Amino acid sequence: MKLNQISIDTEYQGISDTTWQALFEKAISSGVLTKRHELFSGNEINVSEKRPALHTALRNISNSPVLVNGINIMPQIEAIWHSIERIDNQLRGVTDIIHIGIGGSDFGPKLVCDALLQKPHKENRNIRIHFLSNLDSAQLEPILKTVEAKSTRIIIVSKAFTTLETIQNATTVLDWLSNQGVLAQEIKNNIFAVTANPQQAITFGVSPENILPFWDWVGGRFSVWSAVGLSIALKFGFKVFQEFLAGAYAMDHHFKTAEPINNQPLKLALTTYHNQIRFGSKSQAIIPYAHRLQLFTEWLQQLEMESNGKTATLDNHSTTISAPVIFGTPGTNAQHSFFQMLHQGPEIIPVDFIAIREPMSDLPQAKIHHRMLIANCLAQSQALALGKPSNNSDNNLNEKYPGMRPSNLIWLPRLDAFNLGSLMALYEHRTFCLGVLYGLNSFDQPGVELGKVLAKPIDEALSNPSKLSLLNSFDDITKKRIEWFNSKT
Repeated sequence: MKLNQISIDTEYQGISDTTWQALFEKAISSGVLTKRHELFSGNEINVSEKRPALHTALRNISNSPVLVNGINIMPQIEAIWHSIERIDNQLRGVTDIIHIGIGGSDFGPKLVCDALLQKPHKENRNIRIHFLSNLDSAQLEPILKTVEAKSTRIIIVSKAFTTLETIQNATTVLDWLSNQGVLAQEIKNNIFAVTANPQQAITFGVSPENILPFWDWVGGRFSVWSAVGLSIALKFGFKVFQEFLAGAYAMDHHFKTAEPINNQPLKLALTTYHNQIRFGSKSQAIIPYAHRLQLFTEWLQQLEMESNGKTATLDNHSTTISAPVIFGTPGTNAQHSFFQMLHQGPEIIPVDFIAIREPMSDLPQAKIHHRMLIANCLAQSQALALGKPSNNSDNNLNEKYPGMRPSNLIWLPRLDAFNLGSLMALYEHRTFCLGVLYGLNSFDQPGVELGKVLAKPIDEALSNPSKLSLLNSFDDITKKRIEWFNSKT
């Protein structure tokens, strides 16, 4: 087994040995070690939905048994690996894949496909992956203008296969294929579904042999390791997908076995928790000094804020602390965007810097570019931590850098599938540890449901402007907004 290769430098956190010891004691007393065991053991750690959270089993390349209700689930997962490999071989020669999903069915595979696009010294396949998530047809239109209808395959990813945005986008794409002269049976053969509701996919028109299942113990934001990652294998080959799983497995092994003092996900979580307690920090910047990680923060926003952006603790009390607001963009672009606020704003915003040791292109000047990139990364973390006094005797505050702005530096030896898998698993376990420290259930997301429910009657009113009686159920502001949209003046 390859070991985790990521290293984490917390020196600029300014945390003393005594404080570290108190933080580790807080983690242990909060139940991190007990909950960690429950996470890997298949216990019903998602207590509100009465199910385990076993995304780690999806990358359990050791194939050691993982039991759910006394049944080893690894044969089912291994069958999915074989299905992914079969489809990977089956679709050689296809020019385009349209991957339709939203949220966790989109963020993870889109991040990976983008991050690995410029792997030095390795050939990418000619197949083009188009990710379609937004209900706004402006995202779909340029895709349909790009792809070749006869050599395009469709992957519909939806856990329940009822997600409004996904089903509407899929319906429009299938209508387009039909209008392009693709025969009904050909369309049926060219659609693949990844879902926990196979019957609904069959009803939609997907052939049973083209359905790859996943399970209710896989949360959407943790699902990239499942058949949701099919697009990764199609773009780069099944072996690269296996490397991606192996990297995550290496981090799982580290998280499961390392003592608290050396445990990377736990230490990362404790720095965030400490800064929330010490400074009252409400947000955190994630700055990868790697252009190919430009989508990392987008993926992490869902992971962190959907998992831990909660009101209630496990014992149904109001929480006093929960997920920080996650934001960020790659350096050095970020330096010309919001770093002014990071250095001199009144709120102390902790930063995670992510850096890659090896250059990420094969250009002749790549080493020069990369050296300058890393110099900027190290300089920014130094400036945030140490600051600089005013040059003038009148103590001009506008020229003062206060310093004492905490940051972590996360080093990857190179940006490849293995290390990307480790990095994503690192933050998954960090999120889990924070949830335990906050006393929350990190595996449900009740806050996303209300808007979905309210959208249905509003859509009905928008669809039937002549039925004025439909407006009676709305508050005055929503009623006025519907009337304005339907007025078409």
